[in-house]
Amino acid sequence: MSTPLVIAISGASGSGKSLFTENLLKEFSDDGKPVQILREDHYYRSQDHLPMSEREKNNYDHPKAFEHELLVEHLEALKNWKAIEYPHYCYKTHTRLEQTEHLISAPVIIIEGIMLLANEALQPLFDIKIFVDTPLDICLLRRMKRDIAERGRTLESVANQYESTVKPMYHQFISPSRFTADVIVTQGGKNRIALDVIKSHIQQSLL
Repeated sequence: MSTPLVIAISGASGSGKSLFTENLLKEFSDDGKPVQILREDHYYRSQDHLPMSEREKNNYDHPKAFEHELLVEHLEALKNWKAIEYPHYCYKTHTRLEQTEHLISAPVIIIEGIMLLANEALQPLFDIKIFVDTPLDICLLRRMKRDIAERGRTLESVANQYESTVKPMYHQFISPSRFTADVIVTQGGKNRIALDVIKSHIQQSLL
């Protein structure tokens, strides 16, 4: 039995990673190949031990905000065809939910997140590394719309977070990580040529 193919999709928050992931998923679904999707956001550290006032002050755009140690364990398990207990995270309470999801492995595993290519321990587990490269001003607009509509944030809080942590952390960690990518995708999640090229490469890998 062959080892599952793990694809990492990274880039700035609001770059179009999720849309690219969903469009890539559709390509494999059409082929009838089982695909499993993971989100790095689910691996934000549990903060049950902290009061809400402290949780709100934390830097969620730093690599240390994620429990990458658990993600490494889970990817190693999935690559060995073992199931995992996939964590879930609540953005309104800034901590993990008690409930987990029983997730089985699949021939293709796609994981997307902002810090995937900035963590050295994760690199050996990725077979294909993709970086979605989108101008920061576009990322900011998308993040504002998403956080206000989906995460109960205010315009002021999103703007303050962007200036204090999102932008500095992008330049310190995310932007340099593009140089570790196998493929750099421009034009966000709707880049048809990039989708076709990556789909073709993955199909060849799975033969």
